[in-house]
Amino acid sequence: MTTLVIIPTYNERDNIAVLVESILGQGAFEVLVVDDNSPDGTGAAADALATGHPGRVHVLHRTGTRGFGRSYVEGFRWALEKTRAEIICQMDADLSHDPKYLPDLVAAAEAGADVVLGSRYLNGISVVNWPLRRLVLSTFANWYVRTITGLAVRDCTGGYRCWKRATLEGLHPERIASDGYSFQVESLFKAARLGAVVREVPIVFVERRQGTSKMSKTIMFESMFMPWRLILRHGGRAPHRTAS
Repeated sequence: MTTLVIIPTYNERDNIAVLVESILGQGAFEVLVVDDNSPDGTGAAADALATGHPGRVHVLHRTGTRGFGRSYVEGFRWALEKTRAEIICQMDADLSHDPKYLPDLVAAAEAGADVVLGSRYLNGISVVNWPLRRLVLSTFANWYVRTITGLAVRDCTGGYRCWKRATLEGLHPERIASDGYSFQVESLFKAARLGAVVREVPIVFVERRQGTSKMSKTIMFESMFMPWRLILRHGGRAPHRTAS
């Protein structure tokens, strides 16, 4: 079963080679780097990796409006149109998501889950090197999202995920309106509304080693209002199914 890992990038030149090589070392994975016109040369570094790993590393250079969510929308669309991958994963480029967990996430999808979440909060709090303020903000955000939307998972906002192809096709990623971290909430909520079976797999999240966070006040405000927009737009909370 072919598995494709999508990595959106913006100014991640120092991380991309280490991350891609680590992913390829986990098994029969392919990688799609979706570069958002990075001024630091990330796109060129990704092209060099594609040359060195023909057929396993692919690069999509975006030139439209920059945005985390838009990168994923185009990456998902590329995966559905250009590949036969049955499992499509997503992860951050900042080395906070360890590729060693990929086989566990894929195994959960193969065992029957439609969406698999790499969860920071399934077994308590599994986060390394976050300041207390960031940890409080993240745990509150997940409680807030669960309370409003009805999503019955511990980590609603994380970006380390695997999707079954059929689930992504039914989701119609191009219809997802949000950007930033609320993209994660909207895509999960819509999958739950479609009846997707969701399972969480524990991971340890490590704060980025290099570069700077993409968090901004705009992203935070969007994340605050998105859960309300979702339940108003869809007429209710999420009927959530979890895989045992």
